[in-house]
Formats: sequence, C-alpha cells, structure tokens
Amino acid sequence: MLLKNKVAIVTGGAKGMGRGIALKFAEEGCDVVVNALHLDGAEKVAEEIKALGRKSMAIKADISKSAEVNDMAAQTIKKFGKIDILVNNAGGVSGVKGGDSSTATEADWDKVLSVNLKGAFLCCMAVIPGMKKQKYGKIINLSSMGAVNPAVSVLHYHAAKAGVLGLTTNLAFELAPFNIYVNAIVPGPIETPFWDSLQPPGPQRDAFFKALAQKEVPLGRMGKPEDIAGPALFLASGMSDYITGQVIYVAGGQPLLSHAATFLSAPRE
Repeated sequence: MLLKNKVAIVTGGAKGMGRGIALKFAEEGCDVVVNALHLDGAEKVAEEIKALGRKSMAIKADISKSAEVNDMAAQTIKKFGKIDILVNNAGGVSGVKGGDSSTATEADWDKVLSVNLKGAFLCCMAVIPGMKKQKYGKIINLSSMGAVNPAVSVLHYHAAKAGVLGLTTNLAFELAPFNIYVNAIVPGPIETPFWDSLQPPGPQRDAFFKALAQKEVPLGRMGKPEDIAGPALFLASGMSDYITGQVIYVAGGQPLLSHAATFLSAPRE
C-alpha cells in the first residue's frame, strides 16, 4: 500500500487519465476526491473507489473559478482532515475549433488558458497552505507533448501546457523547504475520451490510432490511462521522495527517441 492513509484530489477524474489515476491511487490505499465539471461521471468513479474499500467524494467544480476551487479544497479538508496529493489533470480544448495562427481567436486563447493553466494555478494555490502546515505534499501536473514537441499547431493549448511546466519548476523551487514535491508528466498519445470531439470512436479512429502509433511512437502503440497512472503513483508515493521539479515523459519513447534510433525502422527478416 504505497499511499496508505493519504488523501488525494484528482481533477478531471471522471474519465480517461484522471479516472485511471484515481483508481490506481485507491488500489494503493489512498482516499480520493474525484473532481469533474459534470457530477454524474465523478460520482461513478467515486463509487468505483468505494468498491475498492477506500473513501471517496465526488465534487463538481470549474477549476478556472477560484471560489469553486477553494470550496473543493475546503470540502476535502472538512471530510478527510488534510490534502496530501493534488493531481492537476483537468484540461482540454472543448468547444474550441482550430488553434493555429490563422484560426485562433482571443476568446479561444482566454478560454483555453483559463482551464489549462489558470486552473492548475488555482488548484495549487488552494492546497499549498495546508501542505505547508503539515510540511508535506505531492503535486503532479499533467502537461502535453505539444508543449515541447508539437506535431500540429494548437497555439493556446500548447502554450498553456508549456506554462504548466514553468509552474511546476517554479513551485518545486519555492516549496522544497516545506517538503512539498512538484513534478510534471508529459503524456504521449493516449487513448482517452479526449479524442471523441476530434474523431468519434469506430473503425476509422482505430485505423488512425494504429497508423499514428506505428509512425510516431517508437514503442509502436498508443498509450492507455493505466500507462499514466503508474508514473503518477510513483510521483505521489514515497518512492519519489528525492525527486522534485522534474518532467517525466510517458510517451512510448517520444520525444527523445525516433524510429531512426530504434530497430523498428530496420528491415524485418
């Protein structure tokens, strides 16, 4: 039980990587607050966590609004007495079309940065005072491969996720004396509902995923939420107690490896 007696908040925990992280934490003894913009999905995951024998609470909160974020932190402390772990997973580009220099608008920029960067900032600010008081905390921020190695131009989203990396290193430096660890995960292409708005599930998307994995990912496959949950568990647990301010690429070999650097590109006999 790597997280026995710990309490975590996982934002965007109703589906995809957030759900995978929340369930993995619960399996390791953690009580988990599941945050989402829509309560139904969060409640379903909370019930899954309870079925694993842990305590859980679903909280609907828009992470871009400080009042709702602060209330979420207050509710967590009221129920569980503390917050040991924060996973800033919530984000995305819902309702935004395009994003390169010819299509991005000021309104889209404000909306996307508000959720993906401001939201992470607000959640950190809400939990840091309690973590300072207990002289312990683990903060894990989810960035994006597009922040460091974009395959397409999505200015607002990728800029926001690059900002998350800056937020991570600055907070890690500031909070190290308080025994608060702040690290980031950069996911590669992961099969999650994030893709639903871009391409509906079905044979066409399956073929796209297969082609993408074979062309872009040295390991030759798309990632699953469970592939992110493992590194998140490592960063949330005592196994990473001498690690802070770091970025872990969980991306099947991206971006540092290319097919040219592996045997995948060699003729097969």
